[in-house]
Amino acid sequence: MEIKKVLVSQPKPTSEKSPYYDIAAKYGVKIDFRPFIKVESLSAKEFRQQKISILDHTAVIFTSRHAIDHFFHLCTELRVTIPETMKYFCITEAVALYIQKYVQYRKRKIFFGETGKIEDVIPAIIKHKSEKYIVPVSDVHNDDLKKLLDKHNIEHKEAVMYRTVSNDFEADEVFDYDMLLFFSPSGVSSLQKNFPNFEQKEIKIGTFGNTTAQAVRDAGLRLDLEAPNVKAPSMTAALELFIKENNK
Repeated sequence: MEIKKVLVSQPKPTSEKSPYYDIAAKYGVKIDFRPFIKVESLSAKEFRQQKISILDHTAVIFTSRHAIDHFFHLCTELRVTIPETMKYFCITEAVALYIQKYVQYRKRKIFFGETGKIEDVIPAIIKHKSEKYIVPVSDVHNDDLKKLLDKHNIEHKEAVMYRTVSNDFEADEVFDYDMLLFFSPSGVSSLQKNFPNFEQKEIKIGTFGNTTAQAVRDAGLRLDLEAPNVKAPSMTAALELFIKENNK
């Protein structure tokens, strides 16, 4: 079956120079962007159930922009005023710069890594070992950061401040795609929630990352495209090769 219409389960690219647009133009394929999941903050009531006081901490570790948004959102809802002495440790400079959406950047003590790997921020954290760290996390997260902090005897507390939920489809939304692309296990779960009687038949499914690929298999679905791979390091590169081969 020729691929004519693709659903990418991510937000629409902010740049018009996205490779997805190049693929659409080059192969005459319609590509829609529609997230299957969305991130929402916990309510103040839900957060209080964790019995964590934000002001008991002197430093925050941010691993994403989502973490920043939901941290400050909860602070507002809890009527917590963050002192200017609070220190911020971020996974990248881009994440660090995002903090200025909420506070005056110049007046804050902000540290960040260079590579995007959490290990890169650890030396700065060790230099400030006497701080009491709070780590805003999602309801679904791994223990990589916790293990690193425990290894170096860093006093910290993980605080669940946001969660990933299904971005439900409306009854009148058309779902007539030849190919679906997923980037997280949550996206696959959302497909099952929205379409409990989903029959794959000729619809192709592509994934990015090992855990997402496994989620497709666990759901009893056929996986047609798995990225990254030897020939394609990105989803767009893998998609182009797949369409080129499939639409001969």
